[in-house]
Amino acid sequence: MPTFDVIVHASVRTIVTAALCAVPVVSQPPAHRVAAMRTNVRESFHPALTSEGPAVMTSLMPASQTHGAPLRIGVVGLTHDHVHWLLGRKRDGDIEIVGIVEPNRELAQRYATQYGFSMDIVFDSIPEMLSETRPAAVAAFGSIFDHLAVVEAAAPRGIHVMVEKPLAVSLDHARRMKALADRHHITLMVNYETTWYPSLYEANDILRAGRIGELRKVVIHDGHKGPTKIGVSPEFLGWLRDPVKNGGGAVIDFGCYGANLMTYLMQGQRPTSVTAVLQHLQPNDYPNVDDEATIILTYAGAQAIIQASWNWPIGRKDMEIYGVQGTLVAENRNTLRTRLSETAAETSRTLPERAAPENDAFPYFKALIEGRLSPGKYDPSSIDNNMLVMEILDAAIRSARQGRTVQLEPK
Repeated sequence: MPTFDVIVHASVRTIVTAALCAVPVVSQPPAHRVAAMRTNVRESFHPALTSEGPAVMTSLMPASQTHGAPLRIGVVGLTHDHVHWLLGRKRDGDIEIVGIVEPNRELAQRYATQYGFSMDIVFDSIPEMLSETRPAAVAAFGSIFDHLAVVEAAAPRGIHVMVEKPLAVSLDHARRMKALADRHHITLMVNYETTWYPSLYEANDILRAGRIGELRKVVIHDGHKGPTKIGVSPEFLGWLRDPVKNGGGAVIDFGCYGANLMTYLMQGQRPTSVTAVLQHLQPNDYPNVDDEATIILTYAGAQAIIQASWNWPIGRKDMEIYGVQGTLVAENRNTLRTRLSETAAETSRTLPERAAPENDAFPYFKALIEGRLSPGKYDPSSIDNNMLVMEILDAAIRSARQGRTVQLEPK
């Protein structure tokens, strides 16, 4: 992963210009909150370690096309290390950060120094930020438990919400969030890193075209050696290991990926059963949550095995898809291996990035709000997909606790 060091020694005007070239547009704070700018800045930008390994900064992705005015967005929470994807993305003119909610002033100041935003747009509470800055949308980068509170504050005001995966800390929270989104007619989007992988959509197109035959088995691997060992921030680690704030360990952090991908590949078909085993292989690092999860989903005619782990020696997000006659292996974001039959040779392709706005969470969110996209009902970011994800995770946790297979009721 490249490292960027930007050193600026100039007047205030030059400093502000340089900072805006590296980060999204950040609104001027309300007049009564304006503070003096520093006259000298040394800004060093290093891609942040996240719970999933080195962050793939969206600033390294192809630039998006800008449609209309920038989306006025508020950021709720800075403790999720994925917030670097937003704060560090290239200025494309598509979004404007108008306010940030973070009661931890030391953390906020640290990121203000790193990314060049003013502490005058940082607020202690969601209602205060929404009232003073009036964003059109908010992005949640706090704990998973906090997602519900974000929707409770934003939805009645008609403010759209994007949360980091998974949708919620529990099925109960998810149902309450969806009810609020439906009642107030807002977009509620869930962001997964794998949603922007070209290999996912190419594999799905091949599957839908029948080129490997009917789907029989999918094996999905997600994870790394664990958040402690990869060195996530202390603020992030504090709630990743908390069973209340995170809802679990690896089963939540990475199990959601497999459930999300399988729901997309199965076009929203519900599993008939869920069986899970959760383990503590690193009890000193994770005394209160699991660090190893294996989830088996059965469908009429197909099966999925989800291996979500904080114990992989090397970080991974890959997927094997088996049809009755051929196989597909999505090795990573851009690499897809294909073998269409037992007698066919395997081919491997490096796929280009998808066209904007379907290559990046933030222009995609903007396009959804503006009605420029018509996504499928069970596309990875959709609320319908992610409600089923939450049912699967809920069943997996119950299965592991009770030591039995959980049957899902058909709908």
